[in-house]
Amino acid sequence: MSNTQQNIYKLNRQYIQNITPVQLHDFLEEFETDSQGNILIPYTDKGYTCNDKRYLFEQSGTQAISFFSGCGGLDIGTQMAGVKVLSSLDFYEDSVHSLKKNSFFSETEHYNEDICNVNGKDFSKIIANNNPDKLILVGGPPCQPFSKAGYWVTNENRKSSEDPRNMIEPYFRLISEIRPDGFVLENVESILHPSNKEAVETIINNMDRLGYHYSLLKINAADYGIPQKRKRVFFLASRKNINAVLQPTHGNEKALLKNPSLLPYEKIIDWIARFDNEKYWKDEVVSTEGKWEYELTCIPPGKNYIALSEKAGHPNPTFVAGKRYWSSLLKLHPLQPSWTIIASPGHWEGPFHWTNRRLSIRECAAIQTFPDDYAFYGSIRSQRKQIGNAVPPLLAKMIVEELCRWI
Repeated sequence: MSNTQQNIYKLNRQYIQNITPVQLHDFLEEFETDSQGNILIPYTDKGYTCNDKRYLFEQSGTQAISFFSGCGGLDIGTQMAGVKVLSSLDFYEDSVHSLKKNSFFSETEHYNEDICNVNGKDFSKIIANNNPDKLILVGGPPCQPFSKAGYWVTNENRKSSEDPRNMIEPYFRLISEIRPDGFVLENVESILHPSNKEAVETIINNMDRLGYHYSLLKINAADYGIPQKRKRVFFLASRKNINAVLQPTHGNEKALLKNPSLLPYEKIIDWIARFDNEKYWKDEVVSTEGKWEYELTCIPPGKNYIALSEKAGHPNPTFVAGKRYWSSLLKLHPLQPSWTIIASPGHWEGPFHWTNRRLSIRECAAIQTFPDDYAFYGSIRSQRKQIGNAVPPLLAKMIVEELCRWI
């Protein structure tokens, strides 16, 4: 699926010239340099495509209906797992246009609609026409009520279970009406926080009421070959008994010592090196002009604002450790996975590229493991939001493959 040819990426010395000598020395220890002091980094392009491929869905009797489809992270993974997506549905018009832009979904019916306005009968015809041996639903009900950003509000005031953005109940209404053989329900890790106990009980009670068995998977995407540290929760449900497990395939140095069969975490440079070219962001603003523009150039790759603090031993500290968001001025390290790509980052919220600029749409998509030829619709802000809200397609593929073992 991906190119295995070894390439060399050159990081120009100008991008690291403002880092203090001690911190620069620590960073350079991992690399070779040329005679001009530029850093030379070998990499393998891990990108792949989808719109030039057609998966043989006839080989699989399982088909899917997607809800809360967004721009298609779960849906891409579902089809890559050999499960044809019969229909998608999303409230956000730009996301639906993104799905329509990609021939990978040429056999999928796309609906721009509020899930509260549809019922199971609306899907009877498409199910009958395709006559699947097995049918699954895939979806990630919007997670805003359960995000960590909401924790400053007390649970009494937040009323997450009554929040209109809580789409768990509408999802289960459709599950009860369509009666699939199994389903995926994805959400943010913080839904498991004690303050969201009621939401988790709602999910479990609904599964019990409808006669579904389930497995709960707590996943860090980096443990499964995704070039990004991204924690999510997946409920995998089946009418049959289920004991779904997703064994990690990758790990950090500590994990590798315990389990030598693991592969090292993915290097982000293998996924985004090819996109470090102005032609990929000609319609975007990736510069970092403003208050902390210079300070960003002083931070070593892989570090955040704390590098410019007394705690990190900086001779002229600008910041006090613990006084800013951890993601403030956070910069990618080419040999490590990225931190979480989010939907709506603040002005100085990372991750930033190691060349002291913002990440382009194409780079954010690659970090999420979207195919290199996957097209997105809408403004740059809208595309960023769609990508940040998505499930990494290559992780979704593994999740759906695991569910299909148990239905």
